Amino acid sequence: MLRRLIPDPFLIALIFVVSLAALLPASGTVAKAVDIAANIAIGVLFFLQGARLARETVITGITHWRLHLLVLATTFVLFPVIGMALHTLAPRLLTETLWIGMIFLCALPSTVQSSIALISIGKGNVPAAICSATGSNIIGIFITPVLVGFLLSARGEGGVDLTQVGKIILQLLLPFIAGQILRPQIGAWVARQKPILSMTDRGSILLVVYSAFSAAVVNGVWQRVSTDDLVMLFVIDAMLLALVLVITAAAARMLGFSKQDEVTIVFCGAQKTLATGVPMANVLFPGAQAGVVILPLMIYHQLQLTICAWLAQRYARTITQTEAAPAE
Repeated sequence: MLRRLIPDPFLIALIFVVSLAALLPASGTVAKAVDIAANIAIGVLFFLQGARLARETVITGITHWRLHLLVLATTFVLFPVIGMALHTLAPRLLTETLWIGMIFLCALPSTVQSSIALISIGKGNVPAAICSATGSNIIGIFITPVLVGFLLSARGEGGVDLTQVGKIILQLLLPFIAGQILRPQIGAWVARQKPILSMTDRGSILLVVYSAFSAAVVNGVWQRVSTDDLVMLFVIDAMLLALVLVITAAAARMLGFSKQDEVTIVFCGAQKTLATGVPMANVLFPGAQAGVVILPLMIYHQLQLTICAWLAQRYARTITQTEAAPAE
């Protein structure tokens, strides 16, 4: 009970970094140095992700193609449709920059680590989850910039050019491929360093958040985002998450998936990645705008962790009871 009341340490760290950027934003030469360090850290993050991923696991999970199609449809079709519908129905609920952040959130791929952890807790199909979440991230490197450009163009905003897509591939995909190539040499070592690598993962995200928010603060972000905006953003993010959780669970049952597969579909489908989203926003949007654009993602990230952790425990109890029933 006490653990449920204690906030997620990563959330505390994010709040601290945002507060630090508000009080002591990096500017000038310091900002350039922080930006370079953030780019290097993100490259290391994706290199280590490539080194961690066992190809055998991917091959085992990839045969479950119906599940992967449903997850990808949720991630790259259902989310954008809901996001655009919310904007069309209530465009005045948020500022234009925050709506851009919502559209960007809806176009992002799924998470990897948190999805797999939650699916494991919920007794879901873990091999399929690893394949689906990782595939979503790799595909997202190509699809997300194009999808963001298309959706913003449909709203009359500027699109995304090929130069930005190339930057994302250079910063995210190439380090991941390098990690996969070197996995036979360093994979075992990487697997033994989970606590240190977890700190590296989160540290790189915090560094990028500090860089983006510093640029936003220098350009007057708090004059453009009010407390009312943050409250409304929280409500819209919660509505978005609830809708996707309900729709994915209903779709999994209607299509005849097992309970274990349903857990995988729900969590891989409803999660959005902060690790990929923050560096992508840094490339796709100007520094001052990127700090505001990632606000919807940061709030959604905490909501998905909190609500899905509770939901995973419910799924685990249900599956345990179902498995115990024949024995009784």
